[in-house]
Amino acid sequence: MSTAWLSLGSNLAPADNLARAARALRDEFGDVLFSPVYRTPAVGFDGPDFLNAAAVVSTGLSPFELNHWLHALEETFGRDRSGPRFSNRPLDIDIVFYDDLVLEGPGNLKLPRPELQHAFVLKPLADIAPRHVVPGDGRTLAELWAAHPENASPPSVDPLDLAGAC
Repeated sequence: MSTAWLSLGSNLAPADNLARAARALRDEFGDVLFSPVYRTPAVGFDGPDFLNAAAVVSTGLSPFELNHWLHALEETFGRDRSGPRFSNRPLDIDIVFYDDLVLEGPGNLKLPRPELQHAFVLKPLADIAPRHVVPGDGRTLAELWAAHPENASPPSVDPLDLAGAC
């Protein structure tokens, strides 16, 4: 079994979509560790705020199979990949880390995920895996968050509890 660290986000019916996504992740992977949920502004476009979280799953799927499964899940939520890359979305789930792999592949798969630089990805991951060492970097998620420019004013926590929503 491998471990995958995921970033989840939604800005269209976000509380409902993240709760439904959490249930789908639990149905597929069993025990899932979820971070707190954060409300963050849209990045790269004008749109409603996002709700963002992180999850850790154990899986027998390869990173390519997992990425395909996550894309299929996004599509069941109405995700349309034909529009601009930065746009409103009912569900966005990305693999940020898969074990200690560093790789690129089809389906926009890149590990570690470059969006780790954004607080909306880094903060939730640092909450649930502060000692995780970033492959190819050598620093822990806690160290990256401590050095992040938004550390002094982190994103606001939303009351949605994904662990309790399942």
